[in-house]
Amino acid sequence: MTQQSPILSIVVPCYNEEDVLPETSKRLDELLARLVEGGKISPESSVYFVDDGSRDRTWQIVQELNRTSPRFAGVKLSRNRGHQVALMTGLLAVPGDLVVSIDADLQDDIDAIEKMVAKAAEGADVVYGVRSSRTSDSMMKRWTAQSYYRILQKLSVEIVYDHADFRLLTRRAIEALREYKESNLFLRALIPLLGFQTAIVTYERAERFAGTSKYPLRKMLALAFEGITSFSTKPLRIVTFLGIATSFLALALTAWAMFAAVVFDSTLPGWASTVIPIYLISGVQLLSVGIVGEYVGKIYLETKRRPRSHIATMLKPRAAVHSSQNELTGSPLSAPRCAEAKADAQL
Repeated sequence: MTQQSPILSIVVPCYNEEDVLPETSKRLDELLARLVEGGKISPESSVYFVDDGSRDRTWQIVQELNRTSPRFAGVKLSRNRGHQVALMTGLLAVPGDLVVSIDADLQDDIDAIEKMVAKAAEGADVVYGVRSSRTSDSMMKRWTAQSYYRILQKLSVEIVYDHADFRLLTRRAIEALREYKESNLFLRALIPLLGFQTAIVTYERAERFAGTSKYPLRKMLALAFEGITSFSTKPLRIVTFLGIATSFLALALTAWAMFAAVVFDSTLPGWASTVIPIYLISGVQLLSVGIVGEYVGKIYLETKRRPRSHIATMLKPRAAVHSSQNELTGSPLSAPRCAEAKADAQL
């Protein structure tokens, strides 16, 4: 990083966020103006909204923001690819010395970005936004989240407790992240693997400003299982030990049945001695096959080496259009106010 003020790019993944985008853009615009005025970031700093195949007016709002403000840009994916892929695409596509990722729902504290920039100025390459408390969560959500983090730590998955996807990365960290090519993304555990100097900024998490959560229980469970199976092989070892334990249990039941028949001159009455072991062993077998199948499925997807996403349209900040050429085609953009660049870029 040079002695000049760093260029900050804020990446905001969006999926059907038309209700919250006007307020989100307003607050981010105020933040950038304050940081630029204080000399902490360059005037070339921008916000990039990554539209993950939204079905509402999200992209139209992004286009309007791009036309009316020099600070807003957009990346439109060709189809919905999921939050993690949209976020990764945005991180790798945008310029800047510093790149911050934040969700559009305003639950993360935008003002904490100023503290992240300060930590980066002190030498940190990765700055994590960490919740100071979970008082805004329900008791069930708080318990499940805390249990999940503990499970990941027990499975030797390196992860920052109470950190989601609110973080700052320097350009060096972004370029290192570019080298990770896996299709099964779980950035919360992938970023710590970079190994650069890190720092933590704590903040109070607020309620969603508007709209509905894009992470229902089904998607939350899928993301949780993704984190476990993408970064730990311990479930496979657990299956092995479970098979060994079941085998010993079956032998113990056999020995007990023989002992009862010889010593007490009686056989075990009823169906329990037959049915329970069958159900137990069958359940263990099905569980084991399911876990192994999950890993085999991930191997199958990774070996295909398919691109994670395609960028259909990219809107550059208007301030950058007059000083640079279209990075995707190598020629000046024909519509400076819209700054719209069509592409079939693969990330």
